Amino acid sequence: MPLELSLDASGRVVQPEGKTREYKVNVASEDRMLQTVVAFANSAGGELMVGVRDDFTVVGVGEPLVEQDRLSRMIADSVKPQLAPLIELVTVAGKTLLVVSVQLGSQRPYYLKAAGRYGGTYYRSGADNLQAGSSMVDELALSSRGRTFDKLPCVEAKMEDLDLAGLEALLGREVTEYTLRTLHVVYDDQGRMVPSNGGVLVASPNPEMFLPHAWVQCARFRGPGKRNITDQAEIYGPVPLAVDKVMEFLKRNAFLSAEFGDEPRRVDVWSIPLDPLKELVVNALVHSSYADHGTPIKVAFEDEKVWIESPGGLVPGMTVEKMKRGESSSRNPVLARVFRELDLIEEWSTGIPEAIRSLKAAGLPEPDFCESRERLRITVHIQNHDPLKFRLGSDGRQAASGEHQVARNEHQEPTGEHQVKHQVDIDEHQVAKAEHQVEPSLGPRSAAILRHLGAGVASRGDIFAAIGVHNDHRAYLSHLVLQSGFGV
Repeated sequence: MPLELSLDASGRVVQPEGKTREYKVNVASEDRMLQTVVAFANSAGGELMVGVRDDFTVVGVGEPLVEQDRLSRMIADSVKPQLAPLIELVTVAGKTLLVVSVQLGSQRPYYLKAAGRYGGTYYRSGADNLQAGSSMVDELALSSRGRTFDKLPCVEAKMEDLDLAGLEALLGREVTEYTLRTLHVVYDDQGRMVPSNGGVLVASPNPEMFLPHAWVQCARFRGPGKRNITDQAEIYGPVPLAVDKVMEFLKRNAFLSAEFGDEPRRVDVWSIPLDPLKELVVNALVHSSYADHGTPIKVAFEDEKVWIESPGGLVPGMTVEKMKRGESSSRNPVLARVFRELDLIEEWSTGIPEAIRSLKAAGLPEPDFCESRERLRITVHIQNHDPLKFRLGSDGRQAASGEHQVARNEHQEPTGEHQVKHQVDIDEHQVAKAEHQVEPSLGPRSAAILRHLGAGVASRGDIFAAIGVHNDHRAYLSHLVLQSGFGV
């Protein structure tokens, strides 16, 4: 057997179901079994084991030779293109199992004849078989022929829609016709050059005009259940430039502390793991599907996690385990080539393994990888950024209340609609600040201000009217912030 099968003391299979494994008690559920075979062939291959109950108890199959022949004919009659997986009889704990070994097919997409190409194509997402949408069906067909979406001509785009001067500035070198062709930024269409989808992604000032989901949506959620959105950003433009813009968004919603070592030099300590997050952002931008998958790339900063979700899921042949090991199969070779020239990714596909190592070195758990309905979400767990709970120690780790003051990102310049200031001038639209530990020297008026700040969003006027302060409120609030641990 290609895959190991182990039993516990009660005779149950230890290995769980997943992207490349499924158990069935018998061959009676024909539709589900056929969907699984098709999904394995379209995704990353897999093993279907017949003779195992839902509780993972090995019971075997009766008349294994008859069932083997029945299953073989069922697959041959129901799946198109023709698929002939290896079906073996395997003895486990004295019981005979049917093991159907399916390889990644070379004639994708595989589908159920009765439902047709666009109705009967399935792919594997975790332990589930999901029906593929039309864009995924087309992508499966392209990938089986060694072609990719980003090398195809972009419908309606013209050469003048590319900013070649901007591309030269991005690459730091002259862009000639030879450059355009070798980077596959253009496509030869009957003797004339037209932009490729990849060319639009890297060189158009507005790629979303031609590829509607080629942008990144960012949000900072505060509180349980993503109830409060305190900051948002919509990032458009050439995809390589989105890396720095996403990182700017994450920084302006993180905390920053100053660490001073033996030398009189300040070292900035961020409250989120910037390098691993950057690797994961780059991975999402390079490996997302920019065909019609309904939504853009999403980056969400919650109190206890940051997650990055990209459309398209994993490319055929790829699994989460392979990705963790550093194996790579590029969905967008045009983007990957440009990102390599910008030193944003390496030739050896070490980004994901390095991000995992960096997170573990920082004392954080390994990120979660979740495939769901043509999307891949990677979640990084962080210390709680609820301002009511967050404290940052001089070593960059969460510390006990009062151990170290938290400094907001004081060098971040205001950008876009949602400006974040390091000044102690709190605007009407600024989100609620934390109720940090209050020193005993603060009086009841100071404590009242903190209670108003901790309760939710409020303007300066509302707060000072509530406590009866009418003059010099800016100076008073500045004094309070400096004493209470909010400020810089």
